[in-house]
Amino acid sequence: MTERRTAEDEVVELCRDLIRMDTSNYGDHSGPGERVAAEYVADKLAEVGLEPRVVESHPGRASVVARVEGVDPSRDALLLHGHLDVVPAQASDWEVPPFSGEVRDGFLWGRGAVDMKDMDAMILAVLRQRLMEGRRPPRDVVLAFLADEEAGGAWGARYLVDEHPELFEGCTEAVGEVGGFSLTVPGDRRLYLIETAEKGMAWLRLTATGTAGHGSMVNPDNAVTAVAAAVARLGEHRFPVRLTKTVRAFLERVCEAYGVAFDPENPEESVKGLGSASRMIAATLRNTVNPTVLDAGYKTNVIPQEAVAQVDGRFLPGYEAEFFATVDELLGPDVRRDFVHHDVALETEFDGALIEAMEAALTSEDPAAVAVPYCLSGGTDAKSFSRLGIRCFGFSPLLLPPDLDFSGMFHGINERVPLAGLRFGVRVLDRFLDQA
Repeated sequence: MTERRTAEDEVVELCRDLIRMDTSNYGDHSGPGERVAAEYVADKLAEVGLEPRVVESHPGRASVVARVEGVDPSRDALLLHGHLDVVPAQASDWEVPPFSGEVRDGFLWGRGAVDMKDMDAMILAVLRQRLMEGRRPPRDVVLAFLADEEAGGAWGARYLVDEHPELFEGCTEAVGEVGGFSLTVPGDRRLYLIETAEKGMAWLRLTATGTAGHGSMVNPDNAVTAVAAAVARLGEHRFPVRLTKTVRAFLERVCEAYGVAFDPENPEESVKGLGSASRMIAATLRNTVNPTVLDAGYKTNVIPQEAVAQVDGRFLPGYEAEFFATVDELLGPDVRRDFVHHDVALETEFDGALIEAMEAALTSEDPAAVAVPYCLSGGTDAKSFSRLGIRCFGFSPLLLPPDLDFSGMFHGINERVPLAGLRFGVRVLDRFLDQA
């Protein structure tokens, strides 16, 4: 008789299979889409008795939703969500082919290994094992594997929320990406960062219109000059520090772990000792805007009538108005801004039964674990699900090596996830579902 494989046995294979499916999202529908990965996930769910629904919002752009019936149907449902798309990867920059799913040195390598096919695989592995063993969760669990998160979710989570909200009926809480990972601190202890907040998004297109003409002529109405000056002002501006309740709570706990006093007048000092995590955390101390795209002209000796730039703006919960007032002042009267993508900032309390379930699941597998709230500098599909009144958290549990540049894995080269971390995540997620 063949021995049944456990979730720990299966999670690496599932993650590797998903990485090998190129679901690069270029933001303009020119990529391969998520359809192949969505069908793979649907097949894996159907194998264990679920009835997954594949929803295609645009040719090739597909999401999967399924509901697992819980023991107590009177309880509110829990949403577990992950996205199937990834950002593109330039193969020549990588040590291994980015869509090979290669296992090397105790890691699984490839685009999506941490963002976020690891969590997709953990959800699949855990639910498959539970259903094969007849272990139903305490309450209904809705599973969503989504398209288009890397471009803001218009063809994924946002589409489902707008067009098919019935799929999430009864869901009051949700768990998604970029949380639950470990940060080693002195004393062989580990903080596990639970996302309870995330910055809002303001991807902006900046347009200047001037007078077209010959490049040899004097032209004080040059669109390229206007947009370049505006971009320079934005790129050089440093927004003031604004301590939100989540960031303050995180820094207080970090300082406690390091045995130093927290100085609210100089919070940046508290961030410096966080190693690779400092980049992510430092970005949650203030609003930010970074120039990313420039586009103007078509010939060296022709002054174009129009010049365009794009910038990636992020604002803290409670500081959206301040962000836009500053941006408009820096742009000045000669540059128009339009949204490429605009979405809300989120923040919830670090309390309640779901947080207690996360803490218990973590400490059961790592007695040195301390769960702490933190704010994500980026954005997730939680923004769309919040429109349904769902309280959202980031909890994709991973036990990480102390020296791994985890934040650098997101959209970086040589993205990889430790095999032991994946198996740890499966165990934690399984225990979490028992208590959620």
